Amino acid sequence: MKARIKWVEDRTFVGQSGSGHKIVLGTSKEPGGETPGPSPMELMLIGAGGCSAYDVVHILEKGREAIEDCSVELDADRADTDPKVFTRIHMHFVVKGRGLAPAKVERAVNLSIEKYCSASAMLAKSAVITHDFEVVDTSAPASAD
Repeated sequence: MKARIKWVEDRTFVGQSGSGHKIVLGTSKEPGGETPGPSPMELMLIGAGGCSAYDVVHILEKGREAIEDCSVELDADRADTDPKVFTRIHMHFVVKGRGLAPAKVERAVNLSIEKYCSASAMLAKSAVITHDFEVVDTSAPASAD
C-alpha cells in the first residue's frame, strides 16, 4: 500500500492514495479557525469507522441478512500531551434492514471490532475502544405520533 502527501499552503495538504484518490486535509493556524478539510487525526477516526462499517455490512450480507443501511457514530478523546494519541473511542453502530436479527448484528459488530478491523486493532494499542449498536427494522410500520 502506498500514499503521497503534498503540502499546498499554510496547513493545507493533499493526500493521494496509491489507487489515485485524493483528499484535502489540514488544520487551522489558529485554534477554532477554518480548516481546509479533515485533520489527519479525524481521518484516522473516520478510517476506523469505515473499516468496521465495511466489515459489518460484509458479514451481514454473507449471512444473507436484509441489511439496507449501516452507519457508525464515533466519539473519541485524545491525550492532553504530545503525542496526542486517542485514549478512548466509542463506536455506535446503527444498522437498518428488514427483519434483522439483533444477535446477528451483535455478532457482526463484535467480529469486526475484535477480529477483522485492522484500523481498530491499531488504535486499540493506545485507546480503550467500546462499542454498542442499535437495529432499526425498516419493515415495521412507522408509529403515528
